[in-house]
Amino acid sequence: FAESKAVFPHMLPASRQAGCSAACLTPWLQLQTRAATNFGRSSELAFVVEPSDDIAVQEQPLILYCQVEGIQPITITWRKNGVMIVDSENAFMLANGSLYVSRFQRVRGDGSSDEGEYDCMAQNHYGLLVSRKAKIQAATMSDFHIHPQNAVVEEGGVARFQCQIHGLPEPVILWHKNSMPVNTDNERYTLLPKGVLQITGLRAEDSGIFHCVATNIANVKFSREARLTVSGSHSTVYKDPMILVGPENLTLTVHQTAVLECIATGNPRPIVSWSRLDGRPIGVEGIQVLGTGNLMISDLTVQHSGIYVCAANKPGTRVRRTAQGSLVVQAPAEFVQHPQSISRPVGTTAIFTCVAQGEPPPQITWLRNGQILETSDHIKLKNNNSTLSIYGINQADEAIYQCLAENSAGSTQASARLTVLWADGLPSPPQSVRAETVSATTIQVSWEKPLQNTKEIIGYVLHIRKAADPVEMEYQEAVSKSTFQQLVTDLEPSTSYSFYIKAYTSRGASKASEVTVVSTLGEVPAMPSLFIKVINSTTVQATWEPSIKLGQHEGFKLYYRKVHLSQYTGPVLLASNITAYNITHLDASVVYEVKLLAYNQHGDGNSTVRFVSLRETVERTVLNPPCDCMKDEQNNKTSTTGIIIGIHIGITCIIFCILFLMFGYRGRLLMCKNVQEQLSTPQIPRSQRSATGLVLNGATRRDRDDRDLNGKQLDMNELERLFPASPSQEQQEKGITVSPAAWEHTWLSWGRTLGGQRCVRQRAQPTPSQEPEDAGDRARQEGGEDTIQLKL
Repeated sequence: FAESKAVFPHMLPASRQAGCSAACLTPWLQLQTRAATNFGRSSELAFVVEPSDDIAVQEQPLILYCQVEGIQPITITWRKNGVMIVDSENAFMLANGSLYVSRFQRVRGDGSSDEGEYDCMAQNHYGLLVSRKAKIQAATMSDFHIHPQNAVVEEGGVARFQCQIHGLPEPVILWHKNSMPVNTDNERYTLLPKGVLQITGLRAEDSGIFHCVATNIANVKFSREARLTVSGSHSTVYKDPMILVGPENLTLTVHQTAVLECIATGNPRPIVSWSRLDGRPIGVEGIQVLGTGNLMISDLTVQHSGIYVCAANKPGTRVRRTAQGSLVVQAPAEFVQHPQSISRPVGTTAIFTCVAQGEPPPQITWLRNGQILETSDHIKLKNNNSTLSIYGINQADEAIYQCLAENSAGSTQASARLTVLWADGLPSPPQSVRAETVSATTIQVSWEKPLQNTKEIIGYVLHIRKAADPVEMEYQEAVSKSTFQQLVTDLEPSTSYSFYIKAYTSRGASKASEVTVVSTLGEVPAMPSLFIKVINSTTVQATWEPSIKLGQHEGFKLYYRKVHLSQYTGPVLLASNITAYNITHLDASVVYEVKLLAYNQHGDGNSTVRFVSLRETVERTVLNPPCDCMKDEQNNKTSTTGIIIGIHIGITCIIFCILFLMFGYRGRLLMCKNVQEQLSTPQIPRSQRSATGLVLNGATRRDRDDRDLNGKQLDMNELERLFPASPSQEQQEKGITVSPAAWEHTWLSWGRTLGGQRCVRQRAQPTPSQEPEDAGDRARQEGGEDTIQLKL
């Protein structure tokens, strides 16, 4: 104590009697002992003792402890709310670095206050450290905001009094009955920490006048008085269980004690039980029941957080009443992994890792020599700030790096030192670094050798990175010591790249050269995919899909020409969002060449060429003239749809045949005459039908024969279009036989195998001797008779 007084002359025993007793010097003595024990253990600058949160008494002295170890000389300074503290009569630093406040005042005459957040800073040749922040508050006590109330309760019942008052530190509340302290040895009297008094199994002698007394280091205060009257005798009338007061929501810190109140009444007296809403067991360690149903949990941990349910149960039944309250347990930030001091050569990467836990999860902040670390191209923070990476370190990065972890329950800090290794005699940086664009994917970088210490150079390393990428995306290319230029290939078009060079020796690398930035050339778009579709005999449609390769396109250019001509029509300029264009007024008798290319600010891309002929379309148009609806309406109403309907008619006839067979008419030949004339729709007068009665693509067979007589060849593709199956398949599956050489003697048969039977529809052939008397008779004779033959 004498030694402490020598180094701390302001703390005289006489002055301590009014505020801080000799016990206040215990932390100071522990600090001195620890400093002597740890002296010389480490050359790293580190805190041995840091300031901690405290509650100060008005007009009393206050000590904030701070002691540091490391290589001397070490300078210690203090800050309050981030502002440097200058020694004064009221506040000054002691010889060991602790801060002494002679008379703490919540509010001074000039409006300032000694309350606030304090931290100490320690600095030596290698860097600067900042301690955790200590929150200093003035001890206070307010007036009571809840006073006990008079109560009249029948004998055997439950009485509850409550008073509440705010203060720092938390006031201790005691109860008095008739001006005497309540006997806490009485099991029927339960005192809870928050100023609650419970009396169970009331008796007549419990009547009296009650009040509470609140005490802390700031003051002592008394509540108003309340009278308790116990009336009548114990009632035997049945009463359902009822919870008078249930648990409140609490937010506490680990290692504190939680008291969850639950008081219930009823007749018979209910049994109070506790459970967790999530179904997890409450456990037994540190758990205690106060009075008849209050739950106390000592030495809280984060695992105690949850919603607790108090249940009042009627004995022997399932009748119950419940109430619930939440308990949130916070844990101050603490480190799981501390950053470690490291040494790295110039130009390499340094990584610090700092992992902290707490409830709620702490926020991590990094400091460099006491200042908040600003990220940059070569300083990156990852994984929620738990990883600090410094790329391409140089001598300016040598410092002390601190990791601060903080949450609402508390804060902590850890530090590590980065030492940058630098050997004497290393080369100076390479000179005159230049970068020239060669193409859209290639840049040539050249440089000159360093000005100093070039004899030990074993090679150069070219550092390459997209200018927009983070530093960690950098890659390198190594070259020999006699090489002073390098082609960098496989780059992206229209992209900026940064380059710098380092010279390497067996003892380390030089400092980096100046950084040069240059962009690759732009690239023209790739060829689009082009498709040509014939619309009619004078129009084609060009459609395309732009390529995603190479450069972005700004639009398209379309050209077309007759193949025997050298001059193109165009270009037709099309916007980048257009993917189709119709080319009209073309000559149907020639072949056209269509060319399409994409372009951008760098020029025109390669073109895609297609050839198209409209001659086939013209021939198809002659073979299949366009529909004249008025003429067809007058001359022939039979169409392709009519043919399909005719097929359905034949199928209907087959179904009739099967029905007759099912009723026992097997082996009988059923002749169905003129079925098509009776059932087909639409119909025309027999006198207006063609000789065959079958229309192909809007023209009768006789019309087609007339075309053959005129020297034009019948396009067999049209028949294939109408009857797409191959002849052999058609004959086997549908029984269709078409002979273009003898249209007047066409056999049409539709056959379908049904349950082992075959029904064939045939058109009878007219004999040569038959001569029709008129057009209608000739049509009937040439058309023949439709028959359905059922073969068993």
